[in-house]
Amino acid sequence: MNLHERIQDVQTRIAAACQRVGRSVEEVKMIAVTKYVSLETTKDVLDEGLQHIGENRWQDVKPKWEALHERGTWHFIGHLQTNKVKDVIGKFDYIHSLDRLSLAKELDKHAAALGIQVQCFLQVNVSGEESKYGMAPEHLFEFADEVSRMKHIHIAGLMTMAPYEMEADATRPVFRGLRELRDSLNKQHVFPYPITELSMGMSGDFEIAIEEGATWVRLGTLLVGKEI
Repeated sequence: MNLHERIQDVQTRIAAACQRVGRSVEEVKMIAVTKYVSLETTKDVLDEGLQHIGENRWQDVKPKWEALHERGTWHFIGHLQTNKVKDVIGKFDYIHSLDRLSLAKELDKHAAALGIQVQCFLQVNVSGEESKYGMAPEHLFEFADEVSRMKHIHIAGLMTMAPYEMEADATRPVFRGLRELRDSLNKQHVFPYPITELSMGMSGDFEIAIEEGATWVRLGTLLVGKEI
């Protein structure tokens, strides 16, 4: 399939997943993960009407961002080193990988210097896999309480990555767990505003994630292909 056909196919699958659980398709937004494709293909993605672009390394995305940043909404979805905050702050509309206090302090400091508020997702390692970034669920509430005091960080929601499974349905407990953590944060009023978003689900499991409440799905090869 070409790019247009892949996008249509994914949109159909998103709509079907929403229908299965009685959700509106408007509740789910696609992030086109373009880290493996060229600037030209990233431009094609935007030309097709997809607005949200996901990247995970500043040194790789820099030429794409410089050429196309005014056309899209940019999401930093990879592990963010503290010393790289200065490169991404103010350029990406969302940071999906806030997972430790040192990073929160650095984001807050640089956002304050720019006079902005940065939109972040708290990354939680729900599965407990050692290979995954993110804080342990039992540390979430203490960390969230610390972040709630930072004036230049706004928490949009929570993010997680499920383990790779041969059967996508095996990821369901991970996605359900993230939703339940978000709901608990809201019940306890940890933040002075509701946490509404769940960034979860990738090419192999996004339909299960949607059934469990995902509001953002991060789709790479399945959606945009792979070149580099």
